[in-house]
Amino acid sequence: MTERVQKILREWGIASRREAETMISQGRIKVNGENIQLGDKANPLKDTIEIDGKVLNKNFRPSLVYILLNKPKDYICTCDDPEGRKTVMDLLPSQLKSGRGLHPVGRLDRNSTGALLLTNDGELTLNLTHPRYHLEKTYIVTVKGNITNKIVQQWSEGFMWEGKQTLPAEITVTQRHNNQTKMEIVLQEGRNRQIRNIGEFFGYPVISLHRKAIGFLKVGSLPYGKYRHLTKEEITMLKQTEKVMIEDLRR
Repeated sequence: MTERVQKILREWGIASRREAETMISQGRIKVNGENIQLGDKANPLKDTIEIDGKVLNKNFRPSLVYILLNKPKDYICTCDDPEGRKTVMDLLPSQLKSGRGLHPVGRLDRNSTGALLLTNDGELTLNLTHPRYHLEKTYIVTVKGNITNKIVQQWSEGFMWEGKQTLPAEITVTQRHNNQTKMEIVLQEGRNRQIRNIGEFFGYPVISLHRKAIGFLKVGSLPYGKYRHLTKEEITMLKQTEKVMIEDLRR
């Protein structure tokens, strides 16, 4: 699969994206004997990629890792942050962070908590985060105000928002108390800060947002800031889910 070279270097555990961009700018990376520019692409299975004159050998690619993390508040879903803020990678031990190409699949904003998948499987990441693929995600959301049944129905059925129709969502109101409404929301799409922005749009600002599941992967009793490796069965199911989404898209 052809990808940007800096992305390949990140996913193969060679360097972070920013480090890879610096290496390319310094002329330290070649593809098929030619110096490359930022944004140039390659296929690591077909093209010869050199780093400081040494050929990147596909046989030394780090083994694939799949992790489910229960993200706490105040952590950024990125591998590194130029502002020096805490990232989800800071929650992992050094043996997972160093030379493995591990990265978060999708994002939760800084103030949100819950299920976050991390992997160094670039193809899986691409498929699960592609906007045309619809992997269900389940959230526990508390908003300010007593949200009306009419708004819940409109949100559930889908409506025109920011020039595009939202997909139907499953919304269950679980509690109304002290001028707050607690809901379980199942989304099939993931526009940037979608739940928070829609809450603001309807006049019900989000107080708290927790993602309890990504598809069949649930954080359950996993404490905030802790992670676990996916089981072989879960990895197989995740791959099957990916395959079904791709097949549905091609129909």
